Amino acid sequence: MAKRILLVDDDRDLVVTLSQALKVNNFEVVEAYSAAEGLKKVLSEKPDLVIFDVMMETDTAGFEAVYQIRNKRDTSRYKEVINVPIIMLTAINQVTNSRFSLNAEQSFLPSINDFLTKPIDIDELIEKINRYI
Repeated sequence: MAKRILLVDDDRDLVVTLSQALKVNNFEVVEAYSAAEGLKKVLSEKPDLVIFDVMMETDTAGFEAVYQIRNKRDTSRYKEVINVPIIMLTAINQVTNSRFSLNAEQSFLPSINDFLTKPIDIDELIEKINRYI
């Protein structure tokens, strides 16, 4: 059975491109185009991994969605998906010249498994997905 990936990004062209690449690599893909829609689909689709864009409805919509999934005070609602692996996509370096990284010695965002900077390298994305599921 193919692993299910939830892809959440407001850039429809990117979603189409990434969806095609993921399907070619034998993943089932569920698409969402906003953080709010992504949260609904996390609950209804129960994906094996979620890919969230950081900046959607707001500059931090992706982070806010991850917080809602991981927030221990709301475990009853997200109990079945609270530990789903999450990869964040970001173009923040193009906007602010800053970069995100996950360092084991730093606990900046311990609830996120990994980051990828746009433009996305498909091979790197597939490698990261395979690492977490």
